[in-house]
Amino acid sequence: MATRIRLQRNGRKSYAFYSIVIADANAPRDGKFTEKIGTYNPNTNPATVDLKFDRALYWVETGAQPTDTVRNILSREGVYMMKHLRGGVKKGAFDEATAQSRFEAWKQDKNAKLNKIISADAEAKKADAAARLEAEKKVNEAIAQKVAEKKAAIEAAKAEAAAAARAEAEAAAAAQDAPAEAPAEA
Repeated sequence: MATRIRLQRNGRKSYAFYSIVIADANAPRDGKFTEKIGTYNPNTNPATVDLKFDRALYWVETGAQPTDTVRNILSREGVYMMKHLRGGVKKGAFDEATAQSRFEAWKQDKNAKLNKIISADAEAKKADAAARLEAEKKVNEAIAQKVAEKKAAIEAAKAEAAAAARAEAEAAAAAQDAPAEAPAEA
């Protein structure tokens, strides 16, 4: 029986979530499987992988053939690195402690690179948010200036209208006073 390490699809439509399973090569994608060794969520950034490392290593060393995507996942998680190091121990190139220390150094380096990428992404998001905020402030200032100009124009028009009304009232009052004095002179 040929054994495969493959993904089994779960999750809702347009939001796939996968289980990493050991299955017969002839079994359908979402059919029967021998063992579930982890999960893979490509919807997060970076993709989230929860893997039973020891079981994955056991099945890879046993000869289970992974699909391309699962091979990439296992490689990123270090399963193939550990398989390679165990091969060196079996050949006598170095001992188990050296293999374990090399694996830990590889894992720390990988985590440092991942954290650097995550922090750079967070900084880029923060800078983008700051840039959008500044652009929005400029737009709001321009709108506020236009509103202030309109209000000033309205106030000027009201003041002009009030001045014109006052001048008209004074002219009307002067016109009423003038005819009353004109017949007295005659």
